[in-house]
Amino acid sequence: MWLFARDPVRDFPFELSPEPPEGSPPGPWALHRGRKKATGSPVSIFVYDVKPGAEELTQVAKAAFKRLKTLRHPNILAYIDGLETDKCLHIVTEAVTPLGVYLKARAEAGGLKELELSWGLHQIVKALSFLVNDCSLIHNNVCMAAVFVDRAGEWKLGGLDYMYSAQGNGGGPPSKGIPELEQYDPPELADSSGRAVREKWSADMWRLGCLIWEVFNGPLPRAAALRNPGKIPKSLVPHYCELVGANPKVRPNPARFLQNCRAPGGFMNNRFVETNLFLEEIQIKEPAEKQKFFQELSKSLDSFPEDFCRHKVLPQLLTAFEFGNAGAVVLTPLFKVGKFLSAEEYQQKIIPVVVKMFSSTDRAMRIRLLQQMEQFIQYLDEPTVNTQIFPHVVHGFLDTNPAIREQTVKSMLLLAPKLNEANLNVELMKHFARLQAKDDQGPIRCNTTVCLGKIGSYLSASTRHRVLTSAFSRATKDPFAPSRVAGVLGFAATHNLYSMNDCAHKILPVLCGLTVDPEKSVRDQAFKAIRSFLSKLESVSEDPTQLAEVEKDVHAASSPGVGGAAASWAGWAVTGVSSLTSKLIRAHPTAAPAEASVPQRPTPEGLPAPAPTPVPATPTSSGHWETQEEDKDTAEDSSAADRWDDEDWGSLETSNPDHKSSELDWSSWEAEGSWEQGWQESSSPEPPPEGTRLASEYNWGGPEPSDKGDPFAALSARQDANTQPRPDSWGDDNWEGLEMESRQAKAELARKKREERRREMEAKRAEKKAAKGPMKLGTRKLD
Repeated sequence: MWLFARDPVRDFPFELSPEPPEGSPPGPWALHRGRKKATGSPVSIFVYDVKPGAEELTQVAKAAFKRLKTLRHPNILAYIDGLETDKCLHIVTEAVTPLGVYLKARAEAGGLKELELSWGLHQIVKALSFLVNDCSLIHNNVCMAAVFVDRAGEWKLGGLDYMYSAQGNGGGPPSKGIPELEQYDPPELADSSGRAVREKWSADMWRLGCLIWEVFNGPLPRAAALRNPGKIPKSLVPHYCELVGANPKVRPNPARFLQNCRAPGGFMNNRFVETNLFLEEIQIKEPAEKQKFFQELSKSLDSFPEDFCRHKVLPQLLTAFEFGNAGAVVLTPLFKVGKFLSAEEYQQKIIPVVVKMFSSTDRAMRIRLLQQMEQFIQYLDEPTVNTQIFPHVVHGFLDTNPAIREQTVKSMLLLAPKLNEANLNVELMKHFARLQAKDDQGPIRCNTTVCLGKIGSYLSASTRHRVLTSAFSRATKDPFAPSRVAGVLGFAATHNLYSMNDCAHKILPVLCGLTVDPEKSVRDQAFKAIRSFLSKLESVSEDPTQLAEVEKDVHAASSPGVGGAAASWAGWAVTGVSSLTSKLIRAHPTAAPAEASVPQRPTPEGLPAPAPTPVPATPTSSGHWETQEEDKDTAEDSSAADRWDDEDWGSLETSNPDHKSSELDWSSWEAEGSWEQGWQESSSPEPPPEGTRLASEYNWGGPEPSDKGDPFAALSARQDANTQPRPDSWGDDNWEGLEMESRQAKAELARKKREERRREMEAKRAEKKAAKGPMKLGTRKLD
């Protein structure tokens, strides 16, 4: 039976990279790149090959192996694993690059900032302070070759080959025998008399001065060059001169040197160093300190190095959210750092956190996510949006806080291309119908109309046919003037989605009614739209062969996922819709509607106005816009008045992702007025009346004091005659033909029956109450 000896190098869980060693420092070690066999994670491997006749060098290498294995400090090269055989020594550390190689690469890319150099030197001095003051060890090899940089840009002290004890046990300093290293020795070591009085840290601090000179000026040619500071910053020169002074006694302790450099105006007194120091101690900081730190961090990230943000700030942000209950304050810096990540890294590190955040009930978290959705929407896939994000986002439509409702509407501009058939054509349209008809905030109703106009091409053909005309027609009867403008612009933005028959019989009658609107901005946009639609109808009348080309998009499938169109469309959403609430309330006074589709009368002068009623935060069922405590049949009839039409929402066509919306020649429209121009015109008139507050400033959490009244009550701009439903058919919401008129008649009949029943029930209750009198406390009602 044969026994085979196992090869320890082959069984070692790390393997060397086939690439040649990178910038190996002078000394016994060669530095290789490597990786862990099990995970593939990168590491650095220092290799020493044992050679016959080099026993002294072998002992130095073994001593370094032992020192690095036992010393643990954040600023000292981190030991991971090691291998010691008769033929070689392997030391595995975190993945690092020699400082000389790192500085050369950064110089080619534009050079290091002083912020980075200040923090790097801070780390090296802190490592020396740990060795000298805490461990009583002399490094004896501080130079450029002994410093390494990890992937986050952190400087690590290595090169422990010639370290010895400051207490004298174990002998004196070992001999180096390498001229490249001996040039950093202080001048007092050449004095054989030993009369020079020095501290235990004197030699290392001299070498630190040499390192500082090389960092700013390049390789040190000779010791005499230290007299000229060269490119060393002025704030560091006085402290540098103390390090390279001829008298070893006056060289400061490493801890004292740090203190001097951190003084006001010192080289290491800056935001970058302070941020790093806070991150090192973040686990022991108070929650209030962490909150303040993350709030201020975003302002500084732009000036911080990219590698530092990716590899040091990002892990701390993720940890703070996962385990530290940091909340919404981490979102802004998190998304700022996310810009530095590749698409794959973003998917692995940021997206899981974002998905988890959407399920949070914290309002501050939800509104910040909605406000910053543009920064991460491109990394979200459709299944994630439809199953994990959209179900949480739609709760914002029912929130009692107007700011959240507004941001939820805006977010649909970005989410719509990724929504599936049911979520886009059924669920979203149901919420939009409810917001446009019942929301008490005019700017939110306006936003809903704007958003619908922008996502119209993403809807299925049947949904477009049922929804768009009815929705924009309803918007033109809104008491809030910008909502009426948005209705007109909505017709214009979706002009290619209507048949010629719809243009003539449904759209133009509505637009003609707006030519006598009290607001000039509405009249102007109406005339522009009428001219455009008439021009379109006239061109088809002159040449009927153009009909097929003009109506090619009417029955086309939706187009979710068209990359170029979605990009420009999202860009419009940012510039055109942001801050609409504050913008529109300043420019256009409004009153909340009293009913779902009937505009409210202006409040007569001298009478108190009712306070705005927040939208109940209760989910709506598929057959109702609101939960009602009526009988089933009457509830269904009453809900019909709140819908955009009475068609069945379930019979929808399947979308086709290959469709692209055609662009007709609407140059005259776009030259005279566009969506953006519409906002500018609608927001230009006069400043708000005295006492008007923004929606974000209003106390939505509780009732207003009665003496203050409703901030929106005095802001109605429409006349009484314009707030009443029009007697002719042009004023109706439904344009679906005779069938729809029949359904409306049925709905009206049901409404009258319900009103009669309500009166009968009130009369019966009044009779019972009058017969029996008031009930006493503790008595039980038997019948």
